[in-house]
Amino acid sequence: QVQLVESGGGLVQAGGSLRLSCAASGRTFRNYPMGWFRQAPGKEREFVAAIKWSGGINFGTYYSDSVKGRCTISGDNAKNTLYLEMNSLKPEDTAVYYCAATTSYSAPYASSNAYEYWGQGTQVTVSS
Repeated sequence: QVQLVESGGGLVQAGGSLRLSCAASGRTFRNYPMGWFRQAPGKEREFVAAIKWSGGINFGTYYSDSVKGRCTISGDNAKNTLYLEMNSLKPEDTAVYYCAATTSYSAPYASSNAYEYWGQGTQVTVSS
């Protein structure tokens, strides 16, 4: 079974930082896109960041305009774990953050519909 498990969410003050983790099991995704999405109450799930791999090596990273410059997506191939480092957090970053993965190397990374596997999400709350 393929499983994605997010962790690292919590309550943080505006301007603070968090590092989210996504532990994958069941298979590796070293050659396929993985991404982070978020969903705030009453809003659609939106793209945050994605990474593409080549033999487990970072091939390219992609960010939404809303987080560009404040977030860094990375991974640990040995641990089969995806990370999202978030800095300068704002209240509008408050959402449930989801880790996603796909076995389609050509998947449109910014589209939630392109991903086959999803975690349960981890709550990030940024206070004013």
